[in-house]
Amino acid sequence: MPYPFTLPTTSSFSFSSSFTCESHPSLPINASTHRGVVRDNLKTFKRLPPHSQSPALSTIISSLHSYLPHLFALDAGLSSNHKYSEDITVTLRTAPSIEWRPTLSSPPIPGREPPRTKISSLEYDLFFTLTTLAAALTLQSRTALHPLYLTTTAPVGTTQRQTAISSATKSLLDAASIYDYLSTRSESLSSPPPSPDISPSTIRALRSLALAEATLLAVLKDDPYPAVLHQQRNENDTEWMYKSPDIPKVRAHLFARLCLAAAEHASQAYALVNSHKINSEFVKYLDDLRRTARARACRFFGIDAELGGEQGKGIGWLWAGLKELGVDREGKHGAGGRETKSLMKGLKKEWTERKEDKKVERGLDWGGDAGRLEEMRVIEMLEGKWVRQNNTMMTQAIPPTGSLLAQMPTGREIHTVKPFQPPLLEPNVLEAMRAPPDRSDEFGNCPSSDDETAVDSSLVGAFPDTQGEYRTGTPNYY
Repeated sequence: MPYPFTLPTTSSFSFSSSFTCESHPSLPINASTHRGVVRDNLKTFKRLPPHSQSPALSTIISSLHSYLPHLFALDAGLSSNHKYSEDITVTLRTAPSIEWRPTLSSPPIPGREPPRTKISSLEYDLFFTLTTLAAALTLQSRTALHPLYLTTTAPVGTTQRQTAISSATKSLLDAASIYDYLSTRSESLSSPPPSPDISPSTIRALRSLALAEATLLAVLKDDPYPAVLHQQRNENDTEWMYKSPDIPKVRAHLFARLCLAAAEHASQAYALVNSHKINSEFVKYLDDLRRTARARACRFFGIDAELGGEQGKGIGWLWAGLKELGVDREGKHGAGGRETKSLMKGLKKEWTERKEDKKVERGLDWGGDAGRLEEMRVIEMLEGKWVRQNNTMMTQAIPPTGSLLAQMPTGREIHTVKPFQPPLLEPNVLEAMRAPPDRSDEFGNCPSSDDETAVDSSLVGAFPDTQGEYRTGTPNYY
């Protein structure tokens, strides 16, 4: 977590070819200039190797923030929405022709990118631009959280950990605010969306996803057990030589209800996109996130029971959490609660864990299981300790998981999504656009972002413009 979005790419477009602005003649060309920067940055970002994309996110976000005020100004001029102290008059000359490549839609041919979506409305170009910004903010939150999961470097300190989680939470809430704005705005649209990526159901699902991930981060901020687990698996950690890990008492019942709220958001997102033409990996991630959130809630209910002296009930909650993750502990324990382990299952589990660790080290699509493997590790760590204590000292009965799951309360919200405020142009910038443009606004000859890997077939060898020096006919043999 959070979800590893793929940023879309877009075609070049000249606003002056479709719009005129009588009040501010330079507005269309300025909008085209900033849009060209966004397009180039997205194309460059797509070319970069995965480990080099994280540092480029700030450039993407900055260019989008610079472009959006111009796009909203054109939108205000078309809709006669008086957001400025002076009126902006924009006239539509011809329907725009803009292309965006969707990233959440299910491709018609498996293994290949979905085709570009052609849109002829400034409204849907605004939708694609804002969803791109929200996806970039989500990727920025992943970048902030990545050091917390590394086991090949020195462990992250408490202060640095809190700062990283707070930064990631802010990015996710900003993304949720954007999705909330788009969800409200889509209610007034009458035309069908050109792509499932910006359909009302998908946007509402993305809003629920961002809220679910932000809620789980609020729990992670004060959850000591994942940090202890990473500390135990970190080869560079030497703290174990002179002290045991600090595990303070947590507000277990409150954290459990927060996790249930995150699970409810994930369930809503899953229900909204499950029947649409959305990438199966994204749909599976939503289901894994729901399961992980419910399993984490079960873990905290178990911690709450164990702190109250009910260790048998605590073990039952841990088994309920494992059941949510697809691991059934009931019926697999012999006398005294001892489990009969399978060698093949153990090897498969170890291989899966090593594979995920390699992804984290290389920064390649780590967390694609929505934290499912990490939560399973934490629960199994507590289970091994509690079962051993219960077998030797407590000897309490372990209740069935079904009765425990039926006692789950409702979730509790912790975050409030702030309304998104569309960015406006500064008054002096808008005033300067009253001057006529000093250059043309034609981008018809710009190559498509699909050409980033294209090779000129006319070139021979490694040196361009030398094809005339090579013989192309059939050679003569003597």
